[in-house]
Amino acid sequence: MANTAPKHGKEPDQERSHFGSRLGFIFVAAGCAIGLGNVWRFPFITGQYGGAAFILLYLVFLAILGLPIMVMEFSVGRASQRSTARSFHVLPSKANFRWFSWWGYVGSMVLLMFYTTICGWMLAYVPRMASGMFAGATAETSGAAFAALTANPSELIAWMLVSVLIGAVVSAMGLENGVERVSKFLMSALFIILVALCVRSVTLPGAGDGLSFYLQPDFGKLFAGVTVGEQLGTFGDAVYAAMGQAFFSLSVGMGGMAIFGSRIGRDHSLTGEALSATGLDTIVALMAGLIIFPACFAYGISPDAGPSLVFVTLPVVFGQMPLGEVWGTLFFLFMSFAALSTVIAVFETLVTWTEDRWGTPRRKAVLGNAVALAVLSIPCALGFNVLSDVVVPGIGDIQGVEDFIVSNNILPLGGLIFTLYCTRKFGWGWDNFIAEADAGHGIKFPRFLRPWCTWGIPALMIIVFIMGYIPKFAFWLGL
Repeated sequence: MANTAPKHGKEPDQERSHFGSRLGFIFVAAGCAIGLGNVWRFPFITGQYGGAAFILLYLVFLAILGLPIMVMEFSVGRASQRSTARSFHVLPSKANFRWFSWWGYVGSMVLLMFYTTICGWMLAYVPRMASGMFAGATAETSGAAFAALTANPSELIAWMLVSVLIGAVVSAMGLENGVERVSKFLMSALFIILVALCVRSVTLPGAGDGLSFYLQPDFGKLFAGVTVGEQLGTFGDAVYAAMGQAFFSLSVGMGGMAIFGSRIGRDHSLTGEALSATGLDTIVALMAGLIIFPACFAYGISPDAGPSLVFVTLPVVFGQMPLGEVWGTLFFLFMSFAALSTVIAVFETLVTWTEDRWGTPRRKAVLGNAVALAVLSIPCALGFNVLSDVVVPGIGDIQGVEDFIVSNNILPLGGLIFTLYCTRKFGWGWDNFIAEADAGHGIKFPRFLRPWCTWGIPALMIIVFIMGYIPKFAFWLGL
């Protein structure tokens, strides 16, 4: 892509490296968004709220909430030609947003502090499935196997370090030769495995009931309850879950998308680029459901089993399936690729931020962040065993606390600040945002959405933030 100067603000102090292709940018941006939220949380939360009807709610909020904020982040990055470490120093605004520079770095680091451990689980299950360990397994033996993994601190730390090392090595290879090239491979392999697993799942005997549950909307399930109050409560919970999933699945609010936006030229409009990345993210989430729900129904497994669905329930399914070792290995390989794509992309945001903030050479930035991440990730790995007694009431263990910091604070508040910055006169402003978003060929940002972006999205972000705390306050107050 052409390396062009930013439209707004001053010239960069040095030439900025860009992605080698538009496809590479889309794959890296999608890789940052595609992760365990798509292939772990999305299926079980869909099962919890009744299947297809919930998916429609999710798609609505994806379009009106997640997508506009992604365009805003892309615009801030491309206009400044800097990561969030310097974007708010370069772009003009009446209010001082420079304090927001640290938001993305802190959020990305805290995210990886627990994400590398979960990624390690996925990697650990690949050889376990391939060995035939779960052949004929029951729920009890499968649960015991997962408990044994999480109870072993040395193994958890070892797999966590493998995750950190992969992210660091790929980033050290450079933007185009490392991050972009490896992301293309991971995403291509991920889709090939996805297709194979979908075909296997939907052709299982008895898979039809799972497809009906997943693809035929039953809006009655969104209003489950005897009284009107219970029905409205169920619907409210489903709406909040869909809104949160649509926002969190795109990983917007931390500034990562702004960093990737700073690495592309102005040949194409940013709404089209955001649609492409969001489309890939959504396809993976929907296809994950096509794998899980038919298989669950085919073997009489409840599709709302929660997070244990992946590590306890599905190994039992694969253990009963013909050639289950093969399909189970492919499934966890797919899960590992999805997790690693996020680790690589988010680690790259740490490196780029460090380069921009202090002018640190890439290799030193990679080494410094890798060492910091490895050390800071140890508490999460130990939180399932040695430090299992460390619990914050109402929130959970160390991993739960770190997830709460990112999901309930960094992301919604970051999304709110990006929106205010791009729509208000005291920030960068609507006119500057639209000029940057619409530069280049392709789909333009709908200007009639200005009132919605100015008032509607901030209102939803505040609701997401407050709703995340209501259960915590209820617990703390003993309600």
